[in-house]
Amino acid sequence: MASFTIDSDWNYSFVDGQRVGSDGGSISVENPATGEPITEVPAGTPADVDAAFDAAVSAQAEWAATPPQERAHVVQTVLHLLDEHEDELAELLVRESGSTRMKAGLELGELAPGILAEAASFPTRMTGETYESVIPGKENEVIREPAGVVGIITPWNVPFHLSMRAVAPAIALGNAVVLKPAEDTPIMGGLAIAELFAAAGLPDGVLNVVTGYGQDAGAPLSEHPDADVVSFTGSTAVGKEVAKSAVDSLAFPALELGGNNAHVVLESADLDRAVDAGFFGSFMHQGQICISINRHLVHESRYGEYVARIADRAGDLVVGDPMDPETDIGPVINESQRDKIVSFVEESVDRGATVETGGGHEDLFVEPTVLSGVDPEMPAACNEHFGPVVPVIPFGTTDEAVAIANDTDMGLSGSVHGERAAARDVAKRIDTGMIHVNDQPINDEPHVPFGGTKHSGLGRYNGEEILEEFTEQKWISVQHEPREYPL
Repeated sequence: MASFTIDSDWNYSFVDGQRVGSDGGSISVENPATGEPITEVPAGTPADVDAAFDAAVSAQAEWAATPPQERAHVVQTVLHLLDEHEDELAELLVRESGSTRMKAGLELGELAPGILAEAASFPTRMTGETYESVIPGKENEVIREPAGVVGIITPWNVPFHLSMRAVAPAIALGNAVVLKPAEDTPIMGGLAIAELFAAAGLPDGVLNVVTGYGQDAGAPLSEHPDADVVSFTGSTAVGKEVAKSAVDSLAFPALELGGNNAHVVLESADLDRAVDAGFFGSFMHQGQICISINRHLVHESRYGEYVARIADRAGDLVVGDPMDPETDIGPVINESQRDKIVSFVEESVDRGATVETGGGHEDLFVEPTVLSGVDPEMPAACNEHFGPVVPVIPFGTTDEAVAIANDTDMGLSGSVHGERAAARDVAKRIDTGMIHVNDQPINDEPHVPFGGTKHSGLGRYNGEEILEEFTEQKWISVQHEPREYPL
């Protein structure tokens, strides 16, 4: 097994159980907090993707025929190995993705173990059903079989968990996998996962990881004729292209895309709880989470106090290298992401928003920023800013709050604070796949459906829903008695 340290050799893709290079050149992977290089990885090509699918197709049938308890054992072993190597993997995650120690602990200590434990139960949950027949002497049975080969493309923000939540269920259910992690986080989004499964005894070819850029490795994966399911987590714009490519090859697209999540604070809200939730839901991992709060909608009677309290707390956050356990806010992932965040803030200020705290940046460190006087059309509010930014929008009536919350093409998550019955009524009126009453949107439980409406995705992850998406139903009928045919 590979040593899970920052100094290990990570310069490879993982195909058919082998560490392989590529003719496509290399990608430099850098620590976003320091700019220091961590490693280089191969810049995969379409030929590399073809090789990975060849290996997956060759390995899948035998893996699907493996007894369910053996498939479960492999996943359970990965869970134990994750626990054993959590400290090493956490350092990798912090250095590669800019995660704080707290965020790394949640990702490796709660989220990923949760989905692994859930996936370990899948091999014995592929149950069938029997149906009465309209034809005398016939027996109908509907069984579930693995879909075949699952292509997976994952993002950089929560790389280990968002890869594992697709990889572990797919493998547990008897599929083979081709995984393309984000080029910013190829180790924790892909290579470390491949090494864990290899150490757990997964047969060669069942899990293949191709590192590379989206256009050279991701696009060929999404349109590959041997893909039976294409799982993608990322931006809505890219997700639409992935979906088109998958459907053209008649692969099922499973998509979790962008969000413009609203945190609604009603007049009846407990302001202590609303501020606590809004603070965490905006600044966790620098706001770089698809289900983080993008817009704070606050009743005009509570608006001034809410803005003052959240701005006061934001000013006390410690910004710095996330290797320091005292750091609250680390770097954003790259210059492109930083420039987008900064431009949204600057354009919103030009249009009348007020900076209550923050507003600046140094290198990839964007200051925790609170904006008041925001209207829903300002860039920081109508776009998924994906940064440590709190745009606060006032509203006068509940109907107005619902209208603002729904005035977006996206519908991933959200939260509502207020008297329980009133808040639940508002939650039901907001068009989103997930919403949380008297909490904040960053919630992910391995047995509960996770996904969005509108332009925030297709299908659901976790629990029974991902089990259904990564399998196919087959109808088997048996005619026990001779049948008379009309011809």
